[in-house]
Amino acid sequence: MPSKAVISLSTGLEDPEKVTVAFLVAVGAAETGRETLMFLAKEAVRLAVPKTATGVACDGCPPLADLVKRYETAGGRYFVCPICFNAKQLDPDTLIGGAELNGTVPMWNWIGDEPATTFSY
Repeated sequence: MPSKAVISLSTGLEDPEKVTVAFLVAVGAAETGRETLMFLAKEAVRLAVPKTATGVACDGCPPLADLVKRYETAGGRYFVCPICFNAKQLDPDTLIGGAELNGTVPMWNWIGDEPATTFSY
């Protein structure tokens, strides 16, 4: 049975290549059957708002909107740092599919005692 995967992302569209790489890793984990969680903090919380995760980071990179859709289709989830989200005065009623406001304790509870592969961007 595959282990869980947690991808922590604190960068938003100020570094679209880093965001793309994080999503490629998350999509790969989710599409290969791993329970996958992206923990979004700092500027990355904006990616959990509709129509924010757009654009193409580089020549040959897949569109970010396509990666977000693939991640959701594969059952990927997001925990969005509520402190960061609220500090930016974003509307919690507009979160994208699979996203919920949850901090680090719920993240650790989600991981539980099972092995988890982690990545941080």
